[in-house]
Amino acid sequence: MLNFTFYNPTKIIFGRETIKDIAAEIPQGAKILITCGGDSARRYGVLAEVRAALQDFAVFEFSGIEPNPTYETLLRAVRDVQDRHIDFLLAVGGGSVIDGTKFIAAAAHYPGDPWDIVASHGGGVSRTIPLGTVLTLPATGSEMNPTGVVTRLSIRTKFVFKSPLLYPKFSVLDPTKSFTLPAAQIGNGVVDTFVHVAEQYLTYPVAGKVQDRFAEGLMLTLIEEGPRALAEPQNYDVRANLMWCATLGLNGLISAGVPQDWATHMVGHELTALFGLDHGKTLAVLLPAMLEIRRDEKRAKLLQYASRVWHLDAGSEDERIDRAIAKTREFFESLQLKTRLCDYGLGAEAIPLVLEQLKAHDMVALGEQRSVTPERVEKILGRCL
Repeated sequence: MLNFTFYNPTKIIFGRETIKDIAAEIPQGAKILITCGGDSARRYGVLAEVRAALQDFAVFEFSGIEPNPTYETLLRAVRDVQDRHIDFLLAVGGGSVIDGTKFIAAAAHYPGDPWDIVASHGGGVSRTIPLGTVLTLPATGSEMNPTGVVTRLSIRTKFVFKSPLLYPKFSVLDPTKSFTLPAAQIGNGVVDTFVHVAEQYLTYPVAGKVQDRFAEGLMLTLIEEGPRALAEPQNYDVRANLMWCATLGLNGLISAGVPQDWATHMVGHELTALFGLDHGKTLAVLLPAMLEIRRDEKRAKLLQYASRVWHLDAGSEDERIDRAIAKTREFFESLQLKTRLCDYGLGAEAIPLVLEQLKAHDMVALGEQRSVTPERVEKILGRCL
């Protein structure tokens, strides 16, 4: 097992009717800006619950944060924070709203060009506004980590940034707030969580037995409960397990002391920035091809994955790996996500554009062994057609 430091200060408030508890987590007298996406939080009463819980505070609201939060929109929120002298940010929504709120928190007092926060991947952040979250769409794990992803439309760039100053102070996880999600968002969220786990698990062995078993347990739960969430949208226990999986999948626990990949995510970000594909869809397209092309370097963990997650123990090593990758693709398809670029109207003409972006962003040696070069990405994308 590799050396590691594990730190996570976010307080989780989990369960039914827990929004009412947020007032006790925010300093008295704070001026609060609620951030949110479209109209769903208002339409389904979540914003009303939040406002009722914060009736003793000065509360303002900024809405319109996109599913892939854009730098351009977030700068407007930063100006609101500065003009209103906001003391606390409360993100009400899914990972995109939370990611965007982290950028707002970092940019409000940033002394230089705010884009530098993203371009430097968070390296220059030294002061932030504290934030909390009310999660409505489980997927990214942003509610319990210090990481965000922001897209700048003007240059078609989607970058990750992080800082230990950006952990939420608290996150409310009420599974009932996910009952009204459309099937597409449920499927995207389950795939996003599954691939988060895969990026930390399907690498190479370092005798991290505890981390491996945690990761396998999360995957098995997602495989069991993901399709049930589509079939039984009001099932509290199903939604509770999916919500907790999403949080545990990217809060630092299963990555402690083990190598991490993230090549699938980095290439996926370019597909989103260039063509507007949902994040979950890019991952469903890329992961099976990524595993196929990189099967030799991932052989030991792919065989473990085949056995422990998919219960595939018969046949040759290559046969078991083939079937495990096929099972992964079938699982994504069962969640109503297509797994080929052609399903989204993209063909071979998209490949050089992605390669150009990766090179421009200096992402030319991705993966746990830095082996995912633009040449390998070309082969991977060729398998995705």
